[in-house]
Amino acid sequence: MKKIAFLGFLFLNLTVTAYAQDLVKYVNTLQGTNSRHELTYGNTYPTTALPFGMNTWTPQTGRNGDGWKYQYFKKTIRGFQQAHQCSSWTNDYAVFSFMPVAGKLTVNEEERATSFSHKNEIAAPHYYKVKLDNEITTEISPTERGAHLKFTFPERQKSYIVLDGYTKLSLVKIIPNERKIIGYVNNGHYVPENFKNYFIVVFDEPFVSYGTWDNQSNEIMPGDSMKEGKGAGAYIQFKAGVTVQAKVASSYISHEQAAITLKRELGKFKTFYQTKEAAKKIWNEHLGRILVEGGTEEEKATFYSCFFRASLFSRQFFEYDAQGEPYYYSAYDGKIYRGFMYTDTGFWDTFRAQFPLNALMYPTMHGRYMNALLAAYDQCGWLPSWSFPGEGGSMIGNHAISLFADAWVKGIRTFDTQKALKAYYHEATNKGPWGPANGRHGWKEYYQLGYVPYPEYGEATAKTLEYAYDDFCAYQLAKHTGSSFYEKIFERQMFNYKNVFNPATLFMEGKDSKGEWKPKFDPFEWGGPYTEGNAWHWLWSVFHDVNGLIGLLGGKEKFTTKLDSVFTEPPTVNTGSYGGMIHEMTEMVNAEMGQYAHGNQPIQHMVYLYNYASQPWKAQFHVRNIMNKLYNSTENGYPGDEDQGQTSSWYVLSALGFYSVCPGTSEYVIGSPVFEKATITLENGKKFVIKATNNSPKNCYIGATRLNGKNYTAKFLEHTDILKGGMIEFDMQSQPNLTVEQSLSDRPFSLSK
Repeated sequence: MKKIAFLGFLFLNLTVTAYAQDLVKYVNTLQGTNSRHELTYGNTYPTTALPFGMNTWTPQTGRNGDGWKYQYFKKTIRGFQQAHQCSSWTNDYAVFSFMPVAGKLTVNEEERATSFSHKNEIAAPHYYKVKLDNEITTEISPTERGAHLKFTFPERQKSYIVLDGYTKLSLVKIIPNERKIIGYVNNGHYVPENFKNYFIVVFDEPFVSYGTWDNQSNEIMPGDSMKEGKGAGAYIQFKAGVTVQAKVASSYISHEQAAITLKRELGKFKTFYQTKEAAKKIWNEHLGRILVEGGTEEEKATFYSCFFRASLFSRQFFEYDAQGEPYYYSAYDGKIYRGFMYTDTGFWDTFRAQFPLNALMYPTMHGRYMNALLAAYDQCGWLPSWSFPGEGGSMIGNHAISLFADAWVKGIRTFDTQKALKAYYHEATNKGPWGPANGRHGWKEYYQLGYVPYPEYGEATAKTLEYAYDDFCAYQLAKHTGSSFYEKIFERQMFNYKNVFNPATLFMEGKDSKGEWKPKFDPFEWGGPYTEGNAWHWLWSVFHDVNGLIGLLGGKEKFTTKLDSVFTEPPTVNTGSYGGMIHEMTEMVNAEMGQYAHGNQPIQHMVYLYNYASQPWKAQFHVRNIMNKLYNSTENGYPGDEDQGQTSSWYVLSALGFYSVCPGTSEYVIGSPVFEKATITLENGKKFVIKATNNSPKNCYIGATRLNGKNYTAKFLEHTDILKGGMIEFDMQSQPNLTVEQSLSDRPFSLSK
């Protein structure tokens, strides 16, 4: 471990050639930032960071504590933050900010806010720059746990930098003779009492004057060098018209560790330009792991912007000591441990595509993540479900088991499977102290009745469907590892989805503990027994047994007719238990694709299900239509919440031509690739090429397919075939290939044959 190079684990055991392409030019980190509470185009902020970095940096247009920290339509910037936010709905933690001020010293966040224009803004993965309307220019380039900032002030004006302690407790200590500020912030949710983010800031210019302030009263204390309290901050004055560089690093462990990190990550860079170029090189190498050719410049921009966003999660939550060994502060119990830890993800979103993409591209990191899940179980007694950075228990399901099963079947076998199954069994037979996804709501009834009853439990039908899938994943892991005890337990549970299917309406519905269906059923009604959706969306959540669902719906023809109906039904919304329009409803209506609601996760796999019923051309048409219509590289670039890399990962995988319909199996279901050629450079050094001859927006249908030169009729790719390297070739055409008749072996995995 002592030989881990600068910026550590990202390319461990990876042998790749240098990439000549300047791929960062395609990435627009403003993608999805034109969002608000009522309607989201991504709920992103212009993140400046390294892949999976512990910290990110962003300009701040929103007030302190506002989850909508940057909104494209806002006209002023009030700070430049160290940030970690994985969703506007979860807010942020461990935040502090800098704001350059010219002329009169102004500390209040509203008063110091300065107007700007997007034409004076550069937002790239490795570099953010903005020239404010008052002529101050701010530039930022990242490292994994720090950043290099540069502030250029207008001539002949007093020049200040204001450090804002954000919300809750903070401390600042100014050390003038060392041109340094040290301190900590303690803000965020779901963290132990001793949680602190310790930071060190070193400037390259001497201080003319300095002082402290607090953002509660906005009182300024000139000459004061130390302050602790709610929202404590500092200011530094420099000579007029100066250009100031600041190097900053932080640690959840100590100031001493922050100093080690500062030296390790930024000590070798004498200039801002060097830091910027190093970050650019890392991103070009990272993005070059998937090299796409052909397509339009906009399609490339959309692809690499999505690939960038998918490469931010899950975030590192570990640090390297003076000997280069990894260790971390635990946000679960407040103690220090050796090894690796990760955070900032919600499994309800990310088990579907974001983690499968990581398992394919970064198996070393993914193997470490599996052990981190078990470490979290040891530290808090539960497997994580939504961590930011501690456990929030948000959303539904017990999807850590999906990650375990998916890793194991794909050859990532770094963890104790018996411990993983034991931890999952504990999840499945208890209700934890946090939100719905910590343990199981209605777990007793689920075992006794075979479903979670409604209205006894909210979102009960959605929970039943996801519990059944999770139980399948536990069954898979147990079966593959010879754990007969757990295999028998979960084998009988994984078909429980059938217990909430109503043959009279052909939908998954709410059923009470007496076996009675919810009265006055309306498939357009949101909420109630469903999570952020309606019956049209949740019918398809049988990832592991699509053939079983086909049987319930009356066979392949009726199944595909039902799939068709999702797009042909009107975008009717009954707000149901929500009592009013929520943004997911608005986004579905705006998409003008019937009841297809791609802006939220439950239905994102649905178009690939045509492959299970011998109509793959419909999957090919719809997946291309979704990518073309609902994604772009602009501030309006997503059809809804981006959600910790999930919606981006859906696009990355789909643009390559396949998708992980059922994580926990080794298959990717084939769709329709966007580019004429895509080359995946794997961590083992081998390359897998996807070649789509005659590809174009019109030629979205697949004719013949060849894998390594041989005719290939299956409608899925095996993980092992990708890992071996080689080439899959698709002959693209403008008309669907209606002569496809699949044998059973050509259809993707399903429990029921």
